Amino acid sequence: MSAHISNARPKPDKVLVDIADYAIKFKVTSTEAYQTARYCLMDTLGCGFEALEYPACTKLLGPVVPGTVVPNGAKVPGTSFQLDPIQAAFNIGAMIRWLDFNDTWLAAEWGHPSDNLGGILATADWLSRNAVAAGKKPLTVRDVLTAMIKAHEIQGCIALENSFNKVGLDHVVLVKVASTAVVAAMLGLTRDEVINAVSLAWVDGQSLRTYRHSPNTGSRKSWAAGDATSRAVRLALIARTGEMGYPSVLSAKAWGFYDVLFKGNAFKFQRPYGSYVMENVLFKISFPAEFHSQTAVEAAMTLHGELKKRGKTADDIGMISIRTHEACIRIIDKKGPLANPADRDHCIQYMVAVPLILGRLTAADYEDNVAADPRIDALRDKIKCVEDPRFTKDYHDPEKRSIANALTVVLKDGTKLKEVVVEYPIGHKRRRKEGMPVLVEKFKTNLARRFPEKQRQAILDLCLDPKRLDATPVHEFVDMMMT
Repeated sequence: MSAHISNARPKPDKVLVDIADYAIKFKVTSTEAYQTARYCLMDTLGCGFEALEYPACTKLLGPVVPGTVVPNGAKVPGTSFQLDPIQAAFNIGAMIRWLDFNDTWLAAEWGHPSDNLGGILATADWLSRNAVAAGKKPLTVRDVLTAMIKAHEIQGCIALENSFNKVGLDHVVLVKVASTAVVAAMLGLTRDEVINAVSLAWVDGQSLRTYRHSPNTGSRKSWAAGDATSRAVRLALIARTGEMGYPSVLSAKAWGFYDVLFKGNAFKFQRPYGSYVMENVLFKISFPAEFHSQTAVEAAMTLHGELKKRGKTADDIGMISIRTHEACIRIIDKKGPLANPADRDHCIQYMVAVPLILGRLTAADYEDNVAADPRIDALRDKIKCVEDPRFTKDYHDPEKRSIANALTVVLKDGTKLKEVVVEYPIGHKRRRKEGMPVLVEKFKTNLARRFPEKQRQAILDLCLDPKRLDATPVHEFVDMMMT
């Protein structure tokens, strides 16, 4: 006979309760977190503006039914679209992730916490427009920054000790969970309703990492986060109707997330939720490259200059060794043909070869016309990756969180160039003083891609004035960025 199974409704899993309590009750007091969030807001929007230059991205944007305009709906910065908040979240999320140039969090699981801005900004803008229409106060940009800090924290703290990629799941599950929690709080849901909403995010079937890995790497990885953050808005709105949740969605025997999708293991946590993740988040400032390669690209740029000084070119290279960390080898160490831009921006050999040959690495360098240069594949074949256990250890060390790569070039004549080691990329917390002025310049460049001078100067001036930006109603801020 089978054992008796109780049908008594259990109390919610502690993971759900902790997320909900943090989303609703926690007061962010960290000046550093708010300052970093402001830079994150600028950089994330700028990444979206650059993506609007790529038809592969823009073909996915706009309303589901062409021509639809939603009165008091959320607007999509850099475009003329005004949509329902679910579709607006998809649009914004797809834009900001398209070129793999927004912020990054690396731990047992990696990901891009600013992906949550899709749901956060769309919801905040929609709520603000409807509040004004009803004669009430709108949300301010300060509210958006607070939600960003909290979404970063939820996604990042779960990622610290729990590897979803090792069980074949994509990290966008954490975008969906984090966005659901903060959007539900923004919507004014009760504690029980937020718990229900978060349970709905976990009970969804989760995305496989198929589209991020050889031989199936493809463009879904560029809109998967937009899909996740928009799904979060949908689930929060469903929970707002009073729809029930699933209290033991994680821990239920046989049918819960842990048993079905996490090999029976419960989540582990390194630290309580606070503002740690936003304070320590990594920015992609100089190169639109998968983050585990950022320091390798920086080293390749240095070596390009060294070759030039010697009167040499990449054609004179006999072999290249990359001393790296385990996660880099697992994700982006690739041999063989690369099928598309999404494949190329997840290949460390490609991302090192291009700057060694051309002295640059831009988003356009992943396109077919650049990839057709026969020198790139020829140089890729000469590059090998070797794990350095110390680099792997420092990658996981919460006090260091390095993303180290070291490049050694040997020329065809046998000359061995001095190894170039870069342990912390310019977007790392340890290089904030150096990095933030460069981030602002990146934002200026991206504003110029989309807006005339007067408009982009007004946006920039506001973003560089923290007090005025904090107090700006969200819908007025978004209106400044419409075309």
